Amino acid sequence: MKEVVLSLLAGLLVGVVFKFLKLPLPAPPVLAGVIGIVGVYLGGLAGEWILNYFK
Repeated sequence: MKEVVLSLLAGLLVGVVFKFLKLPLPAPPVLAGVIGIVGVYLGGLAGEWILNYFK
């Protein structure tokens, strides 16, 4: 849980800094970005399950 909170705080800080510097946010479009992140996470879980299955 600590990592989640730290990640959120880091993301908020980066967002604020980029806004103050009038730079575009370093993130993909909202829905596509979220789906991409979920896909990467699920792919990692699937890979872990497959590796554990063949052990």
